[in-house]
Amino acid sequence: MGDLRKKTEVMLVLTVMAAMTAMNGVTAVLHRVGDKYGWNPNVNYTEWSDAEHFYVGDWLLFNFDKRYYNVLEVNKTSYESCNDQGFIQNITHGGRDVFQLTEARTYYFLSSGGYCWHGMKVTVNVETPLEAPAPAPTPAKSHFTSNSGTCPTSLFLVLTLAVLYLGQYLF
Repeated sequence: MGDLRKKTEVMLVLTVMAAMTAMNGVTAVLHRVGDKYGWNPNVNYTEWSDAEHFYVGDWLLFNFDKRYYNVLEVNKTSYESCNDQGFIQNITHGGRDVFQLTEARTYYFLSSGGYCWHGMKVTVNVETPLEAPAPAPTPAKSHFTSNSGTCPTSLFLVLTLAVLYLGQYLF
């Protein structure tokens, strides 16, 4: 069972790396919530969050025991009152869950079952990344152009399929 779990974790990380590679010229960062402590009670997530810089396209990785804890995205009012009713979304899937920060705004997460009152809540302030200057356009060699290999969605699909295909032989 532990071997399968380790394989699943590796595949998850490889898939996230493929997704990050597919992003259009922006390097995304995978933030492990709580660092070495993971998503557990009695961890100072405010201190952890304040020490991180979050940008659109980054990912959060929540590591926790899914038998006891979960991760819910909530609004500010629910966050402040540790209210797990009417959450925006439950991102719990297996205890090693990733969540992509898709827009510049403040995200609020908590764990239900009373664990929020033991510190299992975090605020993530996401900023728009500073864009690098666009490269100068190059003259076209032909009036026929091809988009093959330039679409981030296609690149993501190819990389994800490659990771999944190779993963069955690596493990």
